[in-house]
Amino acid sequence: MSSLLKPFAVCEGPCESSGGVSRGCPGPDPHQQPPFRRLSSVAGPGGSLPAHQCLFPGRRNLAAASVGGRKITHPGKAILAGGIAGGIEICITFPTEYVKTQLQLDERANPPRYRGIGDCVKLTVQDHGLRGLYRGLSSLLYGSIPKSAVRFGTFEMLSNPMRDATGRLDNTRSLLCGLGAGIAEAIVVVCPMETLKVKLIHDQCSLRPRYRGFFHGVSEIIREQGVRGTYQGLTATVLKQGSNQAIRFYVMNALRNWYKEDDPSRDMHPIVTAMFGATAGAASVFGNTPLDVVKTRMQGLEAHRYKSTVDCAFQILKHEGPQAFYKGTVPRLGRVCLDVAIVFVIYEEVVKLLNNMWKTQ
Repeated sequence: MSSLLKPFAVCEGPCESSGGVSRGCPGPDPHQQPPFRRLSSVAGPGGSLPAHQCLFPGRRNLAAASVGGRKITHPGKAILAGGIAGGIEICITFPTEYVKTQLQLDERANPPRYRGIGDCVKLTVQDHGLRGLYRGLSSLLYGSIPKSAVRFGTFEMLSNPMRDATGRLDNTRSLLCGLGAGIAEAIVVVCPMETLKVKLIHDQCSLRPRYRGFFHGVSEIIREQGVRGTYQGLTATVLKQGSNQAIRFYVMNALRNWYKEDDPSRDMHPIVTAMFGATAGAASVFGNTPLDVVKTRMQGLEAHRYKSTVDCAFQILKHEGPQAFYKGTVPRLGRVCLDVAIVFVIYEEVVKLLNNMWKTQ
């Protein structure tokens, strides 16, 4: 009778995983009933743990692993943090965007007005002062905030279900999520805002500018060309933004996984985030600058000269040579590296702040 009252142990680790008999752990008795009467003492007062975890505590607890790993970002936080990051970033980097656009549009001039990056900056400051480097900022600022918000919100919405129990996202899935984020931002925000930006900058370079400001320019463009006038070069924009974000998020995620190795909860210093962001930005520049050149041409005031995106690319190759597809690469490289580094750093820091202020499941 005393042997029947003796409490028996619940084995874990090798005994449970192997299903055999190990030293110090007797094998299961087929005639003995499972110790369900003892589950409450294992699970705690509430007895809330599932039976398989009570019987085999050594088995991995996936719910706990997800808490210990990288926290999944709520899409609402991603939208807010992305918008803030986009607004700050564009105010810092717009002069390089202005110079890049000017050099790409200057290809159509005969002879070209600018001899290079420095000459473009010099002549712009001489003619319009330092404020001249910020002409067209309003159109890009109005677009940068929602663009970044849509990008990060879409990425987190797509990637959250694809993460493993620790919050880790593999590189292939990050590529697909980045592609989806880029396509979404291209259709919703980038194409109309970039079209307006290019038209306004191009107009300001003419001898007799027609538009008195952003809102006047928008109203005139829509009045003359309709809403379709703000969606010129949609195909090129979708290709550009989709490949852009696919490359950036892929490289950034790959570097993040490499840095954190087997510890997803390891924090990344903002300097490390900036370095990884700059690397991701450089990769995207060399990967899709030709698409950016075609997109800019398709959204300029002379876009009517091209039948389609393919025709635009063919005309550039035929009349200007393959080197024309990489016109403005240097100023774009500087802008994009700084752009992506700033955006990722601000985004990550704002998300940390929001996690302390905005509690979500």
